[in-house]
Amino acid sequence: MQTHRGIVVAGRAGVAASQPLAVSAALQILARGGSCIDAAITASAVLSVVEPWNSHLGGDAFCIHHHAASRTNMAFNGSGEAPHGATSDAFPGGIPLHGHQSATIPGLVSTWFAAHALHGRLPIATLLAPAITYARDGFPAGPTLLKKVRDHRALLSAHASLDSLGIPVNVSLGDIIRQPELATTLEDIAQNGRAGFYGGRVANLIVETSGGWFSHDDLARHKTRILPPLAGRYRDLIVHGQPPPSQGMVLIEELLLADGYPLADLPDAQRTHLLVEAKKLAFTDRNRFLGDPEWRDIAVEQLFDTMYISRRRAEIDPFLAAGTHIALPNEGSDTTYFVIVDDAGDATSWIQSIFHNFGSAWMPAGTGVLFNNRLTGFSLDQMSPNCIAPGKRPAHTLNAWLATHLDGRLAYVGGTPGGHVQVQTNLQLLVSAVDLKMDVQQAVEAPRWQHLSTAGALSNEETGDGILEIENRVDESIVTALKERGHDVRLIGPWAHGSAAQLMQVLPDGAYAFGSDPRCDGQAAGI
Repeated sequence: MQTHRGIVVAGRAGVAASQPLAVSAALQILARGGSCIDAAITASAVLSVVEPWNSHLGGDAFCIHHHAASRTNMAFNGSGEAPHGATSDAFPGGIPLHGHQSATIPGLVSTWFAAHALHGRLPIATLLAPAITYARDGFPAGPTLLKKVRDHRALLSAHASLDSLGIPVNVSLGDIIRQPELATTLEDIAQNGRAGFYGGRVANLIVETSGGWFSHDDLARHKTRILPPLAGRYRDLIVHGQPPPSQGMVLIEELLLADGYPLADLPDAQRTHLLVEAKKLAFTDRNRFLGDPEWRDIAVEQLFDTMYISRRRAEIDPFLAAGTHIALPNEGSDTTYFVIVDDAGDATSWIQSIFHNFGSAWMPAGTGVLFNNRLTGFSLDQMSPNCIAPGKRPAHTLNAWLATHLDGRLAYVGGTPGGHVQVQTNLQLLVSAVDLKMDVQQAVEAPRWQHLSTAGALSNEETGDGILEIENRVDESIVTALKERGHDVRLIGPWAHGSAAQLMQVLPDGAYAFGSDPRCDGQAAGI
């Protein structure tokens, strides 16, 4: 398979991300001897400055960290909780898409410090310096920024607080974008640590501007959870994913279902059919069980049990598509993902988001911080495991993964943005790399499918048998065969799939191969 980009191979360390400025900043930290977590904090902060539609200090972050020397893995869950007033009674007309009442407590900054405390080498002030420079002195507007402004001009014009982003609605390529308020907030964090965001000046402004919707107690009580990742065997690998409330459980269940089929030996249409059907079953289980595990027991072990997986796999008709008839939240797909490996062989799989484009479109006065609208990921149905409640975390699409050999050595690290499409893309990445023996760049460039639920009666939900969208680079015979199996296939543009993957493989001699998706502005680089 011919690719648009070449594989980047590095012997010491490397990074693949969705934005070139973040890649270069992270690479400089690695060159100075920083750890993968150090470089991740730098990339995370820079991305918040230069890609504000995707992620920001007011959003969340999740990562899986691999420690090479001990061959152990750890999940950092930076999911924010609902504030003290977020009850179902508070939203008689539904949870708003924009404004401060659509936001949860931000978890990104807390994740920086939780990860740095365990695996950081360089001072936080050093790590945030590139982002501070880009915020205060400015960065040049690129083509994706221009497109986002064109697509969301009405949103940007309707919310005065977004003026703090420093992006004029008539922005041109190369215009310098400055965010002095954000630079000051980043300096507060660099000087005062975690308290520079969850306390002091910034916290006071968050509480004041929100009219008390967020309280000082809400901010002070937030914490990043550090816990073992989920794990499931796929072929001769162990895939490690994010525990609930992330829907990383969906990816593991999909893989366990797929592991029962000789996918490499099947025609493309049959392989795609089986993977789509596995996706449907895993999402059905997601709706039945997924919520905040601190509020209800989520029987992940039962979902991954061999007997249960065999029983569920038997429900798949190898030649006929099943109707889904499931309702899913209409998730935001604007997120950013990156992978970093350092000179010790440690790696981080990192994803962060403010949910929908430009999140809540709310920025507390004087902070330069754009907040998420993740509260809309809750259900108002009292019977739902994901029903809203103060202090509770919503079911979350953000998930990052890495795969190890059976002896614990690192094999792959990968991920993508894309809302509910994330776990579908990650499934295809692993099948392409492991079963079809594609190299990392081929795997991220291969034509992809996404099974989407059709719009339902509620504005914030999707339901129905679903549409199977496939990039039109696939052979026509595959489309015909899938339609014959009952799939409602819709062709989309050659690179129109709702994801932008980054993928790293550890090669047999210990070097690192990186693939970066041409569906975004990103790139890979190494030292």
